[in-house]
Amino acid sequence: MDANTLFYIQLGIGLLLIGAMLFVILVFLLPPFMGPPYVPSSGAVVAKMLQLAQVKEGERMVDLGSGDGRIVMTFAKAGIEAHGYEINPTLVLASRLAIRAHGLRGKAFIHWRSFMGIDFSKFDIVAIYTLPRIMETLEARIQKELPPGGRVVSNTFSFKNWPVDKKEDKVFLYKVDRG
Repeated sequence: MDANTLFYIQLGIGLLLIGAMLFVILVFLLPPFMGPPYVPSSGAVVAKMLQLAQVKEGERMVDLGSGDGRIVMTFAKAGIEAHGYEINPTLVLASRLAIRAHGLRGKAFIHWRSFMGIDFSKFDIVAIYTLPRIMETLEARIQKELPPGGRVVSNTFSFKNWPVDKKEDKVFLYKVDRG
């Protein structure tokens, strides 16, 4: 083996190691400092969230901390415009690729940014699976900004002060009823 071949083999191995280290940092080490860890919702829970949300044609939904995009894609397949906000760039990329692979471009959108500053008045449905401390931070704001008739479906964790409209298994449904 000549020196050039050996150099390119070493370079390739080095680049693979750097890539693997970046992957580990982006997926596992960095996100806990930016927000909750990635824990995917099961297919049964996602189906229950969709069922309880009772989507209607022309509605828009948002998934806060959209992870791998499974909730966004499920709602988009149900015929509504679905948006997800995710801070983990690897999950954003994986979600966008999955959306493309499922033919949902133009119906499902993943945004690489925090959901803390978004305007909830643009959405009819909010899907959420996050830590109780974040639920507490968002509760009053979502309740105030979500339009009348808006719904929140939450996996596992509930709002502290907002009365639950319905609970099935570990999915909570909240409705905005300003009348």
